[in-house]
Amino acid sequence: MKNIVILASGSGTNAENIIRYFEDHSTIRVSLVLSNKKEAGVLDRANNLKVSALSFNRTALDNGIVLQLLKEISPDLIVLAGFLWKIPEPVISAFPDRIINIHPALLPKFGGKGMYGAHVHKAVIEKGEKESGITIHYVNAHYDEGAIIFQKSVAVNTEDTPETLAEKIHQLEYENFPKVIESLLSDD
Repeated sequence: MKNIVILASGSGTNAENIIRYFEDHSTIRVSLVLSNKKEAGVLDRANNLKVSALSFNRTALDNGIVLQLLKEISPDLIVLAGFLWKIPEPVISAFPDRIINIHPALLPKFGGKGMYGAHVHKAVIEKGEKESGITIHYVNAHYDEGAIIFQKSVAVNTEDTPETLAEKIHQLEYENFPKVIESLLSDD
């Protein structure tokens, strides 16, 4: 059985979608959800779906406690689903090409520190972009600069607001993220 560990910071709709996608999968399962916020909705979503869920603080991430936990679990893939902290180099080194992130824009545009969620959608609209989308990429030492695995675009209309664009992007995420994860784990 291939194991996925999900890291998330917020409400966890993407994490829930991934967990549900693999609930009855014959070879892939989500074994753990980790969050950097002890009150994050993702923890409740995971628990409700019978997936172990833990929170941690910055010290635990930076001093190797999270890395040690990950090494013990030995996930086949670490999936960042709305996780807002930078992954430390020792974690990246321990899991080369096994940490992926989803970004709510077509990288390399609108990426980098501080470019997440509504900030991205607002910037896309203010810049007058005709399309946006999602990018699934490997995580490296720099925000949103890892090798791109998958992109899917959606039209940005003149009447779009950050909220309506966010909804379009969420639909792309829900439809494509689990399939890309499955493909990556099936290619091993």
